[in-house]
Amino acid sequence: MSEKFWLVLQYPLKSVKGNQRDEWLKNKVMEYLNIYLSDAELGYVDGFDMGKCLSDPDKYVLNIFCVITDEQQSIALIKRVLREHRLDYTRIKIATMPFEDGETYTLKYAYKKGVTDFSL
Repeated sequence: MSEKFWLVLQYPLKSVKGNQRDEWLKNKVMEYLNIYLSDAELGYVDGFDMGKCLSDPDKYVLNIFCVITDEQQSIALIKRVLREHRLDYTRIKIATMPFEDGETYTLKYAYKKGVTDFSL
């Protein structure tokens, strides 16, 4: 049986609710990830949240949550889909944690070299 993981794809926002473009981005990313993860039998999108960053209330983020079965393949697929469909690939962070008993997310990819911190 394959192990499951939570994966979160995070975009920075300029305001607590984002703007019209952020809303469009959220909808498109969720639509494409649901299609591609499902087709590859790697997982599905489980939801999103938008608002203040827990670790820094002065920053705002869009988090899109997925349940996946293979970290490496899923991350590679997500990066490819975002890049190919021009869905702000250059602004993302991707983190994962075990589905069962996971307590904290571990950063797996950041848009900028040297970024090591991640929080919801």
